Amino acid sequence: MNLFNHLINPSENLLPKDGVVNYYGRIITFQDADLYLENLLNNIDWKNDEAFIHGKHIITKRKVAWYAGQPFEYTYSNTTKRALPWTEELLELKSLVEQKTGESFNACLLNLYHDGTEGMAWHSDAEKDLKKNGAIASLSFGAERKFAFKHKQTKETVSIFLQHGSLLVMKGATQSHWYHRLPPTVKVSNPRINLTFRTIIASNNK
Repeated sequence: MNLFNHLINPSENLLPKDGVVNYYGRIITFQDADLYLENLLNNIDWKNDEAFIHGKHIITKRKVAWYAGQPFEYTYSNTTKRALPWTEELLELKSLVEQKTGESFNACLLNLYHDGTEGMAWHSDAEKDLKKNGAIASLSFGAERKFAFKHKQTKETVSIFLQHGSLLVMKGATQSHWYHRLPPTVKVSNPRINLTFRTIIASNNK
């Protein structure tokens, strides 16, 4: 099911079953979103992402950064990151997202895709460090990109384009039953940044 021309209704669940995904559309003006994009590109401590897959050390073109209110450790793809302290802009955006969603978050994983050739394969965010069934809020800046979901059992799919300055929230059992991905595309030549606000369980961190 494609939702490219979907009429935006934040209270509507985009998934047909086994999880909840709400799309808020743009929550930041185009002008402010441009300013945030420029700030994030220049002031975040970006690093190439790393993963150990089938015993191989992979370094991606995509860059990432991990920020939080505490030096939380976060492990995925067999690599561990220690959080940097919040920047002023990240705190502003976290507050805005919390106001819009009614959720609270204590960490943020940022992704930088330099152009459409960089994407993310099918995966779910179900690491042990994350609050189980907790909300994950994805705030997008830059190039509009397709974002897709695939049910783990039925293989049915749902997809939507994420706009510059827009917010998407995944919650409930979504990570247990659905994969998501950012497919690569040759049609996009501009960068995209997304901020995924999360809740880390402190007891899992030393």
